[in-house]
Order: sequence, then C-alpha cells, then structure tokens
Amino acid sequence: MKSLPFGRRTVLGAGVATLGLAAPGIARAEFPDRAIRLVVPYGGGGQTDVVSRIIAGAMAQRLGQGMLVDNRPGAAGNFAAEITARAAPDGYTIMVGSTGGLGGVNAALYRNLSYDWQKDFSTIGLFCTTPNVVLINTDTIPVRTLAEFIDFVRARPNALNFASSGIGATTHLSMELLLEKANIQMVHVPYRQSTQGMTDLLAGRVQARTLGLPEAEPVKDDPRIRALAVTSVERNPNWPNVPTVAETLPGYVGVNEFALAAPAATPPAIIARLNKALNESLESQAVKDGFARVGAEAAAPNTPESAAAFLRQRGEVWVTLIRRLGLSAE
Repeated sequence: MKSLPFGRRTVLGAGVATLGLAAPGIARAEFPDRAIRLVVPYGGGGQTDVVSRIIAGAMAQRLGQGMLVDNRPGAAGNFAAEITARAAPDGYTIMVGSTGGLGGVNAALYRNLSYDWQKDFSTIGLFCTTPNVVLINTDTIPVRTLAEFIDFVRARPNALNFASSGIGATTHLSMELLLEKANIQMVHVPYRQSTQGMTDLLAGRVQARTLGLPEAEPVKDDPRIRALAVTSVERNPNWPNVPTVAETLPGYVGVNEFALAAPAATPPAIIARLNKALNESLESQAVKDGFARVGAEAAAPNTPESAAAFLRQRGEVWVTLIRRLGLSAE
C-alpha cells in the first residue's frame, strides 16, 4: 500500500534520528534503529499536542531515537486512527489515542469507520489525564459562577452556543454531560482545530466551551473569558480558585485520557520495549513536572493490558451518554 504523506511534523530528538533503512546485508539493529513517527489526532497547540510532545521528548531520550510528531487532525481522531491502523506493524508508527479511537466512542458515533477499534490496535500504555475547564465569554455571558451560568442558559434555551474540538471529543461530551445534568440546552459548534474555537470564544462568536487545561493555561488570565469550573473530581492545583463542576452538580466527572497505541500486529517484544520507555518516562520527575505545569496528571506506570481495560471502561461512560442523547457524526 502506498504510504501516506506526512503532515505537520516535528522531530523530538535523542541525538540520532535517521529515517533511512538499513543497507542490504547489514543486520538489523535492536528496535528502535531509526526515528519513530507519533501520529497525534489533533492540531498543533491544542491540549493533545501539548501533552503528546512532553511524553514524546521523554521517550525519545530513553529509546535513543527521535520521535517525529505528525499532527493529523480530523473526525475526532478517526483520521489518525486510520493512518495508524494501516501502518506497517513494526513499531515505527504509533499514535496518541483516547476513548475516541481506543474506547469505542467513535464507533458509537460513526456508522462507517475504516478501522475496528477492538481489533486494529495494540495499546502500549496510558500516559496522562487532563481535566477540562468550563470557559465563558464574559461579554456575552455576564455571570461569575457555574450556578449563575446554568440559570442564564436555562432562561435562553438553544439561544447560546458552545465550541468543542469536534463531535465526540471529550471537550464536546463533557459539556453535553453538564447540560444534561443541569437540564439546560445549548447549540454545539464543533471545530476541526481546537485553537479556532478558542479564537472564536475570545471574540464572542461562541459563548462557552470546555477546554483541556493544557490548552487553557496560556489564556487563563485573559479578561475576555472566565473559568467557571473544572471537570475533575478535585480542584486542580494550577487553578485552585476554580471549583469543580461536581460542587454544583454532584457526581459529575469528565476528564481526558491519553494513551499510546500501535498497529495490532506489532510484535509483543516491540510493544514491551515501548511500554518500558513509557513507564520509565512516567517515573521521571521532569515529566511529572512538565505535565503539572500544563494542568495534566502523569499516569502511574501501567501495562498495555491495564491501559486498554481502563480506556474501555471510561469509553463506556461516554458511549452510554451518546446513546442516551442520540448523538451521531458523519
């Protein structure tokens, strides 16, 4: 099969990052002997890109090869999943995934996927989780608390809109869950590039959104927006004065999970090598601090099996919501 061309690329290096193949007759070196392509399902600057580059840089150091970040936004991660599912199962193409491609969420949203989320991937491991933060445009929604926001929206059913990173993205589903629990209605406006949605929120063209904390960090003090709540169980240390959604709507939780995966037929020894580099990175204080600086929490070292089970469990929460609300995407 003809290889797919690379899109936006950045090599996060470890000293050596050659993309060439070994010459005929020369024994293949132990994996990896060249740079690894990391397919990221969202554009540059978004929360997925931010946390992906942190783990990629750390793993590159431990693998002794560069990691080439290949941003492939589109269809809530489906484009990146399709690229990875079709790639050679040799460990040199892996992807960043979440409950969308690896937990059944996209399979519940899209009728015709070109990949099978249960058969086409080998999970490598979980690397971090991030909460979302509920943001509003202060000119168009002049409130200060989540309770006031709920009352404001309730008085204007379907007259206000909210942005997301795409249909089925956690930034979409976490807001849908909030709206359902609060029994209020808004219009969803999905964006191919999350940064475009942020630009429109700042301009007031959309009135609200949930956004991953890594992406929200640079604008947290912008007077044009206000943070009403975070979607995690507990308050985030980077945003200590922002309450949780659960403080107003008990039982609510809606976080983002990030993992690495490879094509299904990738040899177990290669998966184990990548998992080892991942877990060594997760034990690094520099990685923990890097995630913390952007509001993310490093995962504890984990196995491919435990990570896959976790993503399926978390995905079922969103799949249940999708079915309950009758959501779909094409």
